[in-house]
Amino acid sequence: MAIFSAQVRLWLLPSGVLLLALWIWGALRYPHLPEHIPEHIGLGQVDTWTDKSFGSAFALVFAYAGATVMIVGCAELMLRLTPRDEMPTADAAPFAAARAASSLVNRPGSRASARRIARAVLVLNACIGISILAGCAMLWRSTPDPDVPGWLPPAILVPLLAGTAGTIVAAVRDRKG
Repeated sequence: MAIFSAQVRLWLLPSGVLLLALWIWGALRYPHLPEHIPEHIGLGQVDTWTDKSFGSAFALVFAYAGATVMIVGCAELMLRLTPRDEMPTADAAPFAAARAASSLVNRPGSRASARRIARAVLVLNACIGISILAGCAMLWRSTPDPDVPGWLPPAILVPLLAGTAGTIVAAVRDRKG
C-alpha cells in the first residue's frame, strides 16, 4: 500500500527534488564553509553569526524538510475529507444534516476542488523550497561577508508570494463553486 495517493506523489516531486538538491548542495559546500556562518540577517546585513556546525549549516534544510512533511500530510488529509457535495442531507437521516452542517466549515466543495487545493498547497511547498534555496545561497557562502546581496529579499519573497497567491485562488475558487 502506498503511503500517499497518486495525486500527492506527483505534486510532491518538485519539493522532493528541491529537498534532495539542498542536501547534496549543502553536503558539497559544508567542508568549504568558514568557521562562522550567518545565523540571522537583519536590514541589509548579517547581524548575528554562529559557529559552523552541522545543525547551524543545515537549519534551513531541516526546517524545509519538516514543513514538507506537515504540508504533505495536510494535502493528503484534504484529499481524504468527504467534500460538502457528498455530505448527507436532511432526507438521509434524522440527525445527519445537523451533524453535517457543523462540520462543513472547512471542507472542500467537491473532490475536484479538494484536488485543486491539495495541488496548490503542494506548489506552495515547492515555492517555500525555492525561497529556502535562496536563503541557503546566502548561508553557504565561502567567505564571512556581512553584506546581504540585493537579490536576496526578492528571491525569498517572490516565490512565497506566488505560492500563497495560488493557494488563496484555489481556496476562493472552492468557496465560489
